Amino acid sequence: MATDLRGQEQTRRLGLFGTAGVVGRCRDFTARALADWGWGPGAEERVDDVLLLVSELITNACLHAGGPTELVLRHRPDRLRIEVADPSSEPPRPRPRDVTLPGGHGLIVLERLARRWGSVPAGEGKVVWVEVTPTIDPE
Repeated sequence: MATDLRGQEQTRRLGLFGTAGVVGRCRDFTARALADWGWGPGAEERVDDVLLLVSELITNACLHAGGPTELVLRHRPDRLRIEVADPSSEPPRPRPRDVTLPGGHGLIVLERLARRWGSVPAGEGKVVWVEVTPTIDPE
């Protein structure tokens, strides 16, 4: 008997501490979850986008928020929500930068690749989240 999972959310959590090797661990965790959820052949470009978003969120938490404390992936058939918790209550904000210089472009990447993104207070820190669809939204 098959189970109908349409409309049901599947969640995966990865507790984090420290910053050494955390980006790679989170990318590997996410890649395994996406493969389990069927984001395989035909969705390679979108998988690459998701892995880049995870890298940006985790890197930003390392650089600006004392390091990530948890990565949560919430999957539904129509979207994936990526959440990164950190101990800083300071919301993400664009930093004035010369776009020709390396670095400082993480929020620009979120704007371009995510359907939506934001942050919410969580305890003494916050959660920064992005939502993406399994296919690229037409512009």
